This record gives sequence, structure tokens and C-alpha cells, in this order.
Amino acid sequence: MTSKKHRIAPALAFLFFFAAFFVWAEVPHDKPGPAVDRLMFRAFDVDRASRDLEAGNMDLYLFSLKTAAAERLRGDKRFQLFEAPASTVSLILNPAPAPEGELNPFAITEVRLAMQYLVDREFIARDIYRGMALPMTSHVSPQDYDYLTIFDIEKESGIFYDPEYGREQISKAMREAGAELSGGLWSYQGQPIRIRLIGRVEDERRNIADLVRTELESAGFMVSVSYRTFAAAVFSVYSSDPRSFQWHIYTEGWGRSAPSRYDFGTVNSMNAPWLGNMPGWQEIGFWQYTHSELDKIGKQLFRGEFASLEERNQIYRRMTQLGLDESVRIWLATAVNSFPARTDVSSITRDLVSGVRSPWTLREAYIPGQSELTTGHLWVWTERTTWNPIGGLGDVYSVDIWRNLQDPPMWNHPFTGIPQPMRLTYDIDTAGPGGKLSVPTSAVTWNADTDTWDSVGSGVRATSKVVFDYSKYFQSKWHHGRPIDMSDVVYSIAQGYELAYDKDKARIEVALGVTSRPFLETFRGYRVVGDNRLEVYVDYWHFEENHIASYASSTGLSMPWEILAAMDDLVFNQRRGAYSDTASSRFNVPWISLVMDRDARLVERTLRTFAKDRVVPEGIFSMGNRTLTDVGKALARYDAAMGWFKEKGHLVISNGPFFLERYDPPAQYAELRAYREPSYPYKPGDWNFGTPPTIEILKTTAERITAGRTANIEVSVNGPGRLGLKYLLIDPATRTVVEDGAARSFGGRDSFLITLQGRVTGDLFPGLYQLVLVAYSDALAVVSERIIDLDIE
Repeated sequence: MTSKKHRIAPALAFLFFFAAFFVWAEVPHDKPGPAVDRLMFRAFDVDRASRDLEAGNMDLYLFSLKTAAAERLRGDKRFQLFEAPASTVSLILNPAPAPEGELNPFAITEVRLAMQYLVDREFIARDIYRGMALPMTSHVSPQDYDYLTIFDIEKESGIFYDPEYGREQISKAMREAGAELSGGLWSYQGQPIRIRLIGRVEDERRNIADLVRTELESAGFMVSVSYRTFAAAVFSVYSSDPRSFQWHIYTEGWGRSAPSRYDFGTVNSMNAPWLGNMPGWQEIGFWQYTHSELDKIGKQLFRGEFASLEERNQIYRRMTQLGLDESVRIWLATAVNSFPARTDVSSITRDLVSGVRSPWTLREAYIPGQSELTTGHLWVWTERTTWNPIGGLGDVYSVDIWRNLQDPPMWNHPFTGIPQPMRLTYDIDTAGPGGKLSVPTSAVTWNADTDTWDSVGSGVRATSKVVFDYSKYFQSKWHHGRPIDMSDVVYSIAQGYELAYDKDKARIEVALGVTSRPFLETFRGYRVVGDNRLEVYVDYWHFEENHIASYASSTGLSMPWEILAAMDDLVFNQRRGAYSDTASSRFNVPWISLVMDRDARLVERTLRTFAKDRVVPEGIFSMGNRTLTDVGKALARYDAAMGWFKEKGHLVISNGPFFLERYDPPAQYAELRAYREPSYPYKPGDWNFGTPPTIEILKTTAERITAGRTANIEVSVNGPGRLGLKYLLIDPATRTVVEDGAARSFGGRDSFLITLQGRVTGDLFPGLYQLVLVAYSDALAVVSERIIDLDIE
């Protein structure tokens, strides 16, 4: 097959394409770095947040207000309210089998399925969230672009609030399992069955927990509810062996980081065990939820093992259907988060999914005439907040600060959901889904047994090749003043292979290794070209070629190699720390957090030992015929890192527009300072995307339809780019789809016609039918849904 080669320009190309959508705001200055000199994070209780904002204690709040508080601020000219579908809510059920003589109801698939009918999603969205939420049936939010792919599956699933049916199904399954119902309560072998429900208390999930408890009690279960905050709840659920039954059901909440036009991560994370987010968490010694088909096709989707958009969509649909069939997660709602800010806060980017919580906002935001900004959050630090880039940074409270300290190589565009370059450029050369490119014999891969970069040899072939140019990194420095260079790139890549394939390391950090191997297996070779470029050969293809670059970009360049090396030594040689929470618990060592004095001091001592012994990590920096660093450069880095710790009291060192000046957990306070290094490549205005355009269905011309006659329904859609419209005609009595298709455009780009042929309407009984309309655009990663009633007579 003939290969295709494309030059993907820097982010400027995307800016030209979306110029019509930008807010070209005045910038406060032209210095490198962010708009403000000082960015402070403080914790404010969500129940008082609006009052604190009114009192001038903060300028912007990054945790969603409760609906009542948001309604009170709406229309107040002193404030602006940014709304986004930035979080989702689900129930996770513990499907582990109970010990001999006991019964776990959620180990029974039919009971889990019955739970789908016990939760009133409409009540949750309408009453608990007071209209600021959208009901969900699967992991796909009804505004996500992939809703186009699966919305017929959801509509035909028959899942809706029907507690009587749910209780009937539970009763049938429980009796078949040997349980007995006596006095309205289920028991097994003479012992009552008690369900442990963990409910979060910070937001509306407390009310959801109460609702679920009531429904479970009505189904005959004794329910023990434990209301917990973030740290305690997460530790009990995600750090425990499901067989310990510290929980049976938990009210999950998920922050959403960026729009994705073609999802591959969420569908895997929320359904397929291999990625480590299903009960058992891929931790050694834990009971594991398993599903071979979900793992098989999930890896296919993740690794681009499809030949077309249509085949990709088939895989996605199958995974969604299997997720519903298994019902380990019960999806409830997409919460429309409300983020308030003072009216005079300027240059805010509104990401379609995360709203103001994207990487773009705080590097651009400022108040005219002021040089600092105070950002509020629910917490700055919790007992589960852990700052290490390998197995930490897993909560929104750390991540929302971290995103302002680091420049990732790529990030999804806030409107299109397509990966775009952020601090690199790249060339893509692909042979397509059925072809192969030759990998040069000078390319290498990391050998975790010998700790060397080995030549791939002859005859090796790969689907795609991406050449990354890191010049925008390498022209500048890490926050501690040392130059960023290719040694940072290759150490990060080799570290990934070590975690996955070094047998001793993989026995310590089990989940990190197990979940990364399927990804690393697709990489065929690496080759350094010149001073700034790296060739990556990979067996991966995607019809949207920016996804090829995103997949092949296997390093995040988050921290300098000497910090990573010192942590590796601390975890694997000294055995005095751990990257992950589960390894920390298993070996009774600290879960490394570089903002905590105890942990940072351990890393600093390791750096001091490296400097004393003139250590350069063996093998990693000898790549082909090149040596990427030497003892002198290594010693300079160790000295800079130790100096940073002495000055700042932490070891969070990165490369973004801000650096971490101070982190004070007891005070719930973090202070960031502008990184004004002259060689930093960006300045205010470079990443201000502004407010996205919207898409909506404006009107329809549906009228009464006579059975047996052809009916034409006109639909008007407003939105940017090339527009489209899909539809389903549903019989609400049987919840079956009787007709589906794509509306055809007529009379202009925003007008569509749906034609229901007489042969279709002739088979319909008189009555009301539902016409589900979903509008979409090639310029946006969201869709718009509208349901109208059709009267068939």
C-alpha cells in the first residue's frame, strides 16, 4: 500500500481554522509566560463559595457550585457563570463472589441489571440537580460526539425507571441463588444480607446515596450507608480488594478533562478490565473482575486495530452494549457544572467539556490592572492528593494546579476534540490500516533485561512513523534552570518499558506494568535524528491522523530525568517509597508525593547520593551511536534540583508557564509564580480560544401523520462547519426503533428533510411516537439532541 505523508503544522494552523470562533481579547503584556505574575489556589467550602466570591476572597472557583447557589448568582452583573458538562456520576457495584456461606447480590449479573431499573435518572437530573444535569444510560454523555455512534443502543435498551420490574428481577435472581425473603428482608443460609453503600458528602451525591438506599431497602435489602469525603471514600473503594467487601456500592464522580471526538479511553476505562479501572484494579492478590471479550475488543479500539470509521464504530457499539449487559457501572447523569468568576476576569477559554478547568484558562486569565489571581477550589490538598507523575496526580485538586505547571506535548482542541500539537510539531507517515513501512536497522528499542537500547535488526515493519520535533521544549529550560533536551525524552520512554517489562519492578508496581504492556507492544522502534527530533515507529493507524501522533507521543515530558531517576531508585532499589497507592499499602512505604517534605526529602537525599557517586543511569543515554548526556551535565542537574528543594521545600519541577512557589497542605494553599524565562516559547494571547460556538436544533415542521402515507419533516439546525442530522423513530410502547437514518440536506446547509415512506408509516398503529433527532457538526465535539412527538393517525 502506498504510504501517505503529512506535515502537521504547529497550533497556528488550528488557530487559523477557528479564528471565527475566537475572542481576540487585549493582552496585558507581551512577556513570556502567563498573563499574571502570581496565581494562588485556596480552599473554599462549596456551601460558602458564592459568599466568599461576593466578599472578594477569590476571583474564580474551579469546583462546581451547588445548583441553588448558581441560580442565586445567575443574572448578577458582578459575576459571570461558566457552565459545562464537566462531571459524570455513576454507581459502581462490587461483583466479587462472597465467601462460602454468604451471598453478594451484585455478583449476580441479573441483580446488577435490575439496578438499572431502580434508579430514577430523571428525578436525579430534574430534582436533585434542579435541572442542571442530563440523564445518562451508558458511559457516553448525551452531548458527546460518540452519542451519534450509540444513541440507538441506549434508546432500544429498555432501561428506564421501573422499580416494580427491577424488584421482580431481583427477587427472581435472589431466589435462584438460594436466598430467602422473610419479613421483607433477604437472607442467605439464615443470615441477613447487608449491603454496604458508600456515599460522597461534598455534593449532590449524598442525596443520590439516600435515593439508592431507599430503593435497595424497598427491594428487601438491609443497607448500611457510610457518608464519606473524597479521601476516605476513594481509599475504601479503589485501594481495597473487592473480596474484603469494604463496599458493595459507591456513588462515583468523574471529572472530565477535554472533549474527545473519537473516544477510545473512556469506553475502555469504564468497561474493560485490562485498563485497571474495574473492580480488582489489576492489582496483584486482589480478586479481579474479568471479561475477555471486552478486553480483546477494547485493546483493538485503543490500539487502532480497525480499517475504517465504520469498523471503529462497530467495536465501540459492541463495547457499549457489553457494558450495559454487565452493568458493573450504573450511569446516572452528566452534571452541568457551574463555575463562577468575577465579571472583570478576562481571557477565559471555555472548553466544551471541562469548561474553565482546561489547561488553557489560567495561563491566559487576568483582571485588567492587576498582576495576580486567586483561584478557589473545594480542596487544595487531601489525604489522597499525591504529586508524582507516574502513579499520582489522580484527583482534580492536584491536577487543576498541575496543568498550569506543565506544557504537555499535545492536548485535545477545546472545541473539536481532535488532538493538536501544544509544544511540538510532527510529521506523520502512514501505510494505512493494511500496509507496512520499513523500520531502519538503526532504530532501537529498550531492553529491560540488559538495560540497553538494542537495534531492532532487519526486516522490522510498522504501520506508521511519526517524527516529533521538540525544538520548542529544547530551546528553553526546566523550572530549575537546566536545559530541556533529548535525555529527558528517552529516559521517560525507557522508564515506561522498565515498569512494564523489568520482572522485579513489575512485581512491585503491578498495575502500572500490566496496564501499559498492551500499549508498548505496538511500538516497533525509536531513532534520534539531529538534536531535536525523534522518529517513532508504531503499529497504529487512525482515520484522523492527529490521533496517530497523539498515540505515538509516548512521553509527557512532565519532569526532568534526574527527578524520575531518583524516584525510580527510591522505589525499586531502596524500597523506601512507591509510585502507586496499592504498592504503598502492600509494602508499607510512603506513596511518593513531591510536595510533601518527607517524600521530597527522600528524593533529595537520593539526588545527593547520585551527585556524590557521580551516577549516570546505566545504558539509558547511550542510544545507537549517540551519548545523550554525561557526568558533567548530570551533576549540574543534581545540583539544580537540590538547590530547588532547598529554596522551595518541594521537588515539583516542570516546564510550563508557572512554577510552584509554595505548597502548604495545612493551610490549604498553593502559590504559583510566572515563569518569565526569556526562552519560554509562549506569551499571553497564544492559547486564548475564547467561547465555543454552539449547535442546536431550532425548529421542526412535524405535524399529524396519516398511516400509509409518506411524511416529510423539515428540521432547522444552527451551528458552525458542515452540519448533519440523524434520527430514530421509536415506538414508546415497545421501546423499539422502527426507522432510523440520516436526514438529507436541502435548501441550505442548515436545513434538513426527514422522509418517512408510506411503507413505514403503514406498519404503525395509531398513537404517539417519538422522533429522536441528533444534530452534529464537523467543527464541534458535541451534539444536540431533541425528542419530538409524532401523532400517527
